[in-house]
Amino acid sequence: MAELETRELEYFVAVAEELHFGRAAAGLRIAQPALSKAVRRLESRLGVPLLERSSRHVALTPAGEALLHHGRHALNAVSAAAGKARQAGDQRARLRLVIKPGGDANLLSGILAAYAAQPDARQVDILFGGATDRADHVRDGRADVALLYAPFDDMTGLDHETLLVEERVAILPPGHRLASRPEVTLADLAQERFPRWKGVSWMLGVPGGGPGPEVKDAAEVLHMIRLGRTVAVLPRSLAQPPHPDLVYRPVADAPRSRLVLAWSQEDRRRLVASFVRAAVEAAEAVGGRG
Repeated sequence: MAELETRELEYFVAVAEELHFGRAAAGLRIAQPALSKAVRRLESRLGVPLLERSSRHVALTPAGEALLHHGRHALNAVSAAAGKARQAGDQRARLRLVIKPGGDANLLSGILAAYAAQPDARQVDILFGGATDRADHVRDGRADVALLYAPFDDMTGLDHETLLVEERVAILPPGHRLASRPEVTLADLAQERFPRWKGVSWMLGVPGGGPGPEVKDAAEVLHMIRLGRTVAVLPRSLAQPPHPDLVYRPVADAPRSRLVLAWSQEDRRRLVASFVRAAVEAAEAVGGRG
């Protein structure tokens, strides 16, 4: 018999979070004596006390704190496993793709067309994420795949395929001291002020320089550049279409960025594999992949 049963672990986590048997029992919709008995049975099986009890007080022991920490992760894993099983068995499941508005380098229509031609293609739902949360959409199950920019987005827990390798460009106001040059370098930009975008370090452009105005989207970035308050360094595809009032110059020695299609390392569904294959083929067809 397993040392821990899912229901007993759920009961213990409820008590540990409430530190009150009555409230925990009410939340679980079971009788308080039954809940108390279940926790004592769990303590007996593990051979350690999990809670310190008195008539007015419930507290976690060190063993209880450890079980609460790891127990939460275990319950989340069980829930995720059940969800993945349902998704895998659902023949009507749609594929959910999360993108940043304008962050597809004009590849999306070709990718969708290539995928639609697959014999096992499903309907694709397009979700729009922000500058920082698209990878989280995949990690927590809100999306199946995401278009991300490497090395800027956090790829922890994700597999990915590169669709496009591209240069980075500096976006400058017309009167800027570097605007007349055909290209610039990281050293040229070292003392510039770059926009601050909470949680997105790559929006700062390049190392060095001082922090500029805080912005929340690309429209605000361009507005601040036109006012001469900041400059920015972006992957070429995110700088399209060019604004007529701004100057765009390649950053000759900046590391190239990659537009990638990412999915969970644990996701082995044919639904996802088929979409990834179609995306790679579509990118290669238009000269991408680099």
